[in-house]
Amino acid sequence: MGLKRIQIFSGAQLKYIAFISMLIDHVNNALITPMLDGSGFLLYLSNIFSILGRIAFPIFVFFIVEGFFKTKSRKKYLITLIVFGIISEVPFDMFTSKTFFNPYWNNMMFTLALCLITIWIIDALKEKIKIKALWYTVSIIIVIILGLSAMELSLDYDYHAVVVAYIFYIFYDKPLIRAGLGYLSIIKELYSFLGFGLTLTYNGKRGKQYKWINYLFYPVHIFILGILRFYLNI
Repeated sequence: MGLKRIQIFSGAQLKYIAFISMLIDHVNNALITPMLDGSGFLLYLSNIFSILGRIAFPIFVFFIVEGFFKTKSRKKYLITLIVFGIISEVPFDMFTSKTFFNPYWNNMMFTLALCLITIWIIDALKEKIKIKALWYTVSIIIVIILGLSAMELSLDYDYHAVVVAYIFYIFYDKPLIRAGLGYLSIIKELYSFLGFGLTLTYNGKRGKQYKWINYLFYPVHIFILGILRFYLNI
């Protein structure tokens, strides 16, 4: 009941907070960090942007799990993530590496797709494995295998995203435990507690969302940042 007081944001509002956080982080990585000389205003600004940029990741993984439980078609949801992963890959390589093809670092849409696949497999096995302890054991093995796959595929946030998605799935109805364990699993990203904390403010309402903005924001903004990196030669 105590959480009700802070559950003030709809799904749409939290997603747009995450979009702003992601944009700040990507502007920092693409345009500010390459120009740092070790001191001065730019370093201070970069540090602030880096902190604010840690908000996005937990919220996006949170809504993958939320979407898994609430979408009308999980198959269509997964296909959409993969399609936009393909669309985003060249812009992502332009933005991160100033190249048109970099197989050693792949974009976040593929990461989110793998998170969805992970919890989908585990959830399907829940119906078939009636012994709870065995199901938990098998689910952890699946997380390990797909986490290693994320590393092998060089996905953004690699195994951390798979682990956080699993925690969010297992503790779906226990928001405080979910946020706390999720943060501990990626505590090296110290300021990500801001994003995990914001998941506690979700009021369960979808809010007014624009589907195509939700999907197009990622490839469009990294494409623009990629062009700027080429144009400014940074």
